[in-house]
Amino acid sequence: MEAIFNLVFNELKQCTRASEQNCRDVASRITGEVARICSESKRIQSSGEVDAWSVALARHRLKQCLKYYQLGSRRGRVDLHSTLSAVVYRYITPPQVQSSYQARLGLIEDFLQIFYIEAINAFRRENQLAPSYSPRTALDLAEYMAFTERYGKRRIPLPGRRSQQLIILRAQTFSQQQPPETMVDMEQAAEGATGETDQSRSGAPMQQVREQMVAQEPEVEEDSLRHTVVAELLSYLEERQQKDCADYFTLRLQDLPTQEIEKILGLTPRQRDYLQQRFKYHLIRFAMSHHWELVHQWLEADLERNLGLTPQQWDELLSRLSTTQQEMLKLKQQGRPDGAIAQSLGCTATQVQKQWSKLLELAWEIRNNVVSGAGVAGDE
Repeated sequence: MEAIFNLVFNELKQCTRASEQNCRDVASRITGEVARICSESKRIQSSGEVDAWSVALARHRLKQCLKYYQLGSRRGRVDLHSTLSAVVYRYITPPQVQSSYQARLGLIEDFLQIFYIEAINAFRRENQLAPSYSPRTALDLAEYMAFTERYGKRRIPLPGRRSQQLIILRAQTFSQQQPPETMVDMEQAAEGATGETDQSRSGAPMQQVREQMVAQEPEVEEDSLRHTVVAELLSYLEERQQKDCADYFTLRLQDLPTQEIEKILGLTPRQRDYLQQRFKYHLIRFAMSHHWELVHQWLEADLERNLGLTPQQWDELLSRLSTTQQEMLKLKQQGRPDGAIAQSLGCTATQVQKQWSKLLELAWEIRNNVVSGAGVAGDE
């Protein structure tokens, strides 16, 4: 493992501003994790390519760590929180309970705070660190956030040759309103304690972790909008009973390769392709109709920015609209509701919504330079 250590250590020294000792400590922990995985995995041991696996695993962990380091403490926390929130969104509320969007977000916050504490305890345990250990440098925090993401996505074997991600199993348990004795264990975990003598000395380090990882810092608008768009899209799919599309979207958010998505969902390539096309259909309806203002605000392509078009592209859009559609656009820019626009134009609100969706699609095509030459359909 000396070659693995040197690989990670040299890369950390080159790509971070951390001290040499800090780089050495992190490189040592990553090397230890790689060594443990390679020695315990029967598949790796029987492959005859242990060295190749070691390098691949080390590079993967290094890449994750550097990603969070480059994002920084705040943006890294937001990215991790958003990723894990999207994974557990569908599992955090029991099916028999009807909860509002805000109520579900509150439950997700509660669950993830507990999960972060479980992750730091697992990080200490697997790296044989003291119960009082907590990340103190930017590199330490990046290492911990990368570990937390991997820890949550670990696949746990289940009966019937199935498996599931650890964080989803935790979310399902959380949603089933565990019995009192389990909650006591959760509370002990939240204190970061492994015994009575550990409780007092673990409180302060855990408070530091909570401040850095899950404190309610003001989120920049971009981060907040991204989180809202993801949650709203999942809610939109669930309301329309598109559970398989929601599952597909959740896996896509994790940047999983196509073959792994097919394996997890139990689909053939053809079935996955059909599901992908159905998801795209709902995604377009979500972005162009039901939540167009939210999506376009997130993309910085709202009406205040001329739908994200350059002056030349905006002129092109206007030239391709009918007189009625140009009037509709002006009324939209004035903030008039669909009912008032329909009354002004002498049509129904449904017709206004359909024409507006078509206009947004044309603007989308112009903005992405893929205009097909077909104009917006005439008034209905």
